Amino acid sequence: MTRIAQLLLVLGAAVLWVASRLTWVDVQSFDGLGQPKTSTLTGAQWSTALIPLALLVLAAAVAVLAVRGWLLRILAVLMAAASAAMAYLAITLWVVVDIAPRAADLAEVRVADLTGTTRHFTGAVLTLVAAVLALVGAVLLMRSAVKGSAAAGRYAAPSARRATAVKQDEQGEPMSERMLWDALDEGHDPTDRDTKGR
Repeated sequence: MTRIAQLLLVLGAAVLWVASRLTWVDVQSFDGLGQPKTSTLTGAQWSTALIPLALLVLAAAVAVLAVRGWLLRILAVLMAAASAAMAYLAITLWVVVDIAPRAADLAEVRVADLTGTTRHFTGAVLTLVAAVLALVGAVLLMRSAVKGSAAAGRYAAPSARRATAVKQDEQGEPMSERMLWDALDEGHDPTDRDTKGR
C-alpha cells in the first residue's frame, strides 16, 4: 500500500510539472503603434505555487521511505492539504469571472492596451488530476500508518501485551481473546468482576 501511495505521489508531481509548462492564458494587446501582440502565460506564471507544490509532493514520496507511525500520518495530512491547494489553483481558472487585470499584470501589458484574454483549460485539468492522485496517495498513506500501528501492537513483546491486558482487566474494559489469555498468564482472572471492589 505504501509503494502504491509513493507511485501515485510521483505521478502527481510529474503531472503537476507538465501542467506548469502548459499555456493557461493568452493575452492579446495593441498599443496603437505596432502590430497587435499576443503574450502567453504558462501555468508556472499564472500560478507560481505549481512548481513548489510539485517539488513538495515529490519530496513526500521520497520521505515515505524514512517515516512511520505518527510522522507518516502527518505526511498524509500534508499531502491532503497540498491536494486541496492544487484543486483550488485549478478551479480558480474557471470560476474567476474577469482574469483580464491579473493577466495584464503578469504579461506586463497596460490594461488600456489589453484587447482580450483567452483561457486554456488543459493545464487546469491536469492540475486537478494531480490533486486527485495526491489525495488518493494521502489516503493510502494514512491507511498504511493505521495498519502499521495495529501490526506493531500485534507483534509487541509478551510482557507489554500482558501489561496492557492486566490494565484493561483492572479498568473493566472489554478485551480480545488474546488479552484474556495474557491476563490469565499474569495470574488475573478477567471473568471475576466481583473481586475488583474488594
